[in-house]
Amino acid sequence: MHETALSQKGEPPMQNIRLVIQYDGTRYLGWQRPEKDGFSRSVSYKINEVLNHMTGETVVLRAGARTDPGVHALAQTVSFQTASSLEPEKFLNGLNQYLPRDIAVLSSERVPERFRADLNAISRTYEYRICTQEIYDIFRMKYETHCFPAPDLPSMERAASFLKGRHDFRCFSAGRKKKGTEKEITGICFILDAERMLIRITADDFLHRMPALIAGTLLEIGTGLRKPECIPEIFSGTEKAGAPAEAKGLLLKSIQYDPFLT
Repeated sequence: MHETALSQKGEPPMQNIRLVIQYDGTRYLGWQRPEKDGFSRSVSYKINEVLNHMTGETVVLRAGARTDPGVHALAQTVSFQTASSLEPEKFLNGLNQYLPRDIAVLSSERVPERFRADLNAISRTYEYRICTQEIYDIFRMKYETHCFPAPDLPSMERAASFLKGRHDFRCFSAGRKKKGTEKEITGICFILDAERMLIRITADDFLHRMPALIAGTLLEIGTGLRKPECIPEIFSGTEKAGAPAEAKGLLLKSIQYDPFLT
């Protein structure tokens, strides 16, 4: 067990650690799952295992976003408090030594006590990746869906104009929440070149499966299966959202925080 300094009350002083993590979500059932639903096959479980061993404590992880099964993360943000006196660099090195090769810790730093990765995030950005080549690129197919010919960009941009702003996104969620389903999408952009299309969606928060359902609906519109005007109908409940887009093409790109809290 690691030695810790004691406070005047005889208790080890707590430090608050912030991690930025990258992972391939292919073989995981999301960031976090209840024990009955495969808790040990979640990304958070793997990280907890190593941290608990390093600190001799039961560490509670707070994540800026709870990615769904099969979804990847380019920069997930996590915070935890510990009485261990290990330096942030030790957490960085220890985690990267013992975690599976499909999870990597990019940075580790000590942050103010008031910072919590889950409560202090002001926005999250997801990216959906689509290969638009006639022949599927086998070296990217693990992280992209395939759609040839390329989806119609003007139709998708018109649909995005209906999605932007504050709405009740209950119909774009697979969860059962009846409250707290109003979210604000602050930006949707499309990046298109000769080989692929990227859809980037930024919102103050996302509901369960909301990024995949939005991306899937936009793809149905881009391929002519639906009209852009279906979006208001989905919000009103007279139509259903499209099928969720394949998880392998979905990536948590970044989480934004108030700089005064970090």
